[in-house]
Amino acid sequence: MPTPTKGARLGGGPAHERLMLANLATALFEHGKITTTVAKAKRVQPLAERLITFGKRGDLSARRRVLTVIHDKTVVHELFTEIAPQYANRNGGYTRITKLGPRKGDNAPMAQIELVEPLSEQAVAEAEAAAKRAAKERDAREAAAKAAAVAAAEASDSSEETAAIDDGDEAVEPTEAPIASEAEGDGEQGDAQEQAGAAADADDK
Repeated sequence: MPTPTKGARLGGGPAHERLMLANLATALFEHGKITTTVAKAKRVQPLAERLITFGKRGDLSARRRVLTVIHDKTVVHELFTEIAPQYANRNGGYTRITKLGPRKGDNAPMAQIELVEPLSEQAVAEAEAAAKRAAKERDAREAAAKAAAVAAAEASDSSEETAAIDDGDEAVEPTEAPIASEAEGDGEQGDAQEQAGAAADADDK
């Protein structure tokens, strides 16, 4: 026997397993909830939700796909006309599993799988409003973070420019002193030459 890809093998073989899950899904859609073992409930849940998704599509191809699993046309009609339209505002999670405890006799863990209540228009509106508020808050946080980053970058640039200006001033100051000293030296040399010229004139006289 091949190893199942997901979950425990139910029944004696793959065909028996498919028929068992189809019967469970039929009973779920017919009665709204069923009580079975935890293993069977976990295996029928994805199948039932996939069939409900086909029911939400509502076209002929989807109806034929569902009829390959559920052979009761009355249940299929109820699925497409009553059950699936109730979940038009829900994108999944059409069923709920509730554990009930062990079964008397073989002590098998039991569970109840049922169709969840359809979302009301008020609940949908509240959910959409909450999503919009969360989006606005997220945008506000992102804008504040960007503004803080820009302010920090501008502050760092201004500090770097100030430091560069200070460094330039410090580099210019030492060069001014020699220029002044050279000017003073030139003045002293000029005075000495004038005094020497005056003394030479006095000697000639």
